[in-house]
Amino acid sequence: QVQLVESGGGLVQAGGSLRLSCAASGIDFNIHSMSWYRQAPGKQREFVATISPLHRTDQSDSVKGRFAISRDNAKNLVYLQMDSLKPGDTGVYYCHAEFARNVYWGQGTQVTVSS
Repeated sequence: QVQLVESGGGLVQAGGSLRLSCAASGIDFNIHSMSWYRQAPGKQREFVATISPLHRTDQSDSVKGRFAISRDNAKNLVYLQMDSLKPGDTGVYYCHAEFARNVYWGQGTQVTVSS
């Protein structure tokens, strides 16, 4: 059974930082691209950042220079370090795993940034 379990969300003031974690099980973590998406209230889910099995990364323009994605293949963990948070970063953050046509989602963790 595939499980992606996010943690680390919470309430933070603008300008603050949070570190999200996603623990993966039931998949061959080393061959999956891992990503973070987010969904703000009333909006569609959007891409935030991705990291390939060989640690190549990409981020959306809205978070470049503020967020960093990383992974620990030995521990089946992926992280999202979020700095200089803004109220517009508020939303539910989802962990995403993909290999070939196999796609998996976590349940999400809430991030709220107050002004």
